Amino acid sequence: MIEGADVEATDNGRALRAALRQGLAAALKTRDSDALAALRTAMAAIDNAEAVPVPAASSPTISVHVAGARSGPGSTEAARRELSAGELRDVLRGQIAEHSREAERYDALGRADAAERLRRQACTLVTYLPADR
Repeated sequence: MIEGADVEATDNGRALRAALRQGLAAALKTRDSDALAALRTAMAAIDNAEAVPVPAASSPTISVHVAGARSGPGSTEAARRELSAGELRDVLRGQIAEHSREAERYDALGRADAAERLRRQACTLVTYLPADR
C-alpha cells in the first residue's frame, strides 16, 4: 500500500489535493492497482462535489447576437466551487464508507477477494485523513 499524506498537510484543502495527486503518482510508479483505483475514484468524487448546480431552466435565446454574450473556447465554462479542507475530508470519509459498505455486500455474496480489494482501497484513503478527526 502507498503511504498517504502527511497528516499535518491535510489541514488545508490545497495540501490535501496535492497529497492525493502525489499518492496517485506514486501508485502509478509502483503499479499499486488498489491505491490507484481508490485515489482516482476519490479525486473524481471531489471533482463532482465541486461542480456548480445547473440552472433549472433558462429561456431560449432567439438570436445569436445577444448583448454581453461571449463566444469561443471556454465561453460555456462555469467556475467550480472551491471546497474547504473539511468538505474535502467529508468526501473522502464518504468514499471510505462506501468502500466499506460494498465490501460487506461482497462478503455476503461470498466474494471475499473483491471485499478484500475494497477494504485495501478504503485503507489507502484513510491514510489521507488526520487521525484526530
